[in-house]
Amino acid sequence: QVQLVESGGGLVHTGGSLRLSCAASGRCLRIDTVDWYRQTPGKQRELVASVISGGATHYADFAKGRFTISIDNTKNTAYLQMNSLKPEDTAFYHCNAQCLIDTEGTTWNGWGQGTQVTVSS
Repeated sequence: QVQLVESGGGLVHTGGSLRLSCAASGRCLRIDTVDWYRQTPGKQRELVASVISGGATHYADFAKGRFTISIDNTKNTAYLQMNSLKPEDTAFYHCNAQCLIDTEGTTWNGWGQGTQVTVSS
């Protein structure tokens, strides 16, 4: 019904920036909520940031002041702008999104495939 595709990961030096994208296609009429998570081998997955389409956001403490989450429903895409990256931000990042898929209020929730972020020291 809906496909989520993440992009924007890569290798950057400490202090660099990346912008991750989470693009919804298929039956997604509007992205209502997005959560970005990250995971490293041997560690539990952790929530990085959340946003709802009305604009309210939530950030993990490690993300506050450095990361910005947003939704652009003209493009059916959510973003995670990451600045001042640190080696400890190295992880596999993926998005979870809820989309409105019809005019009766039916929603879909799912995950993208993820994207790797590596920050070198």
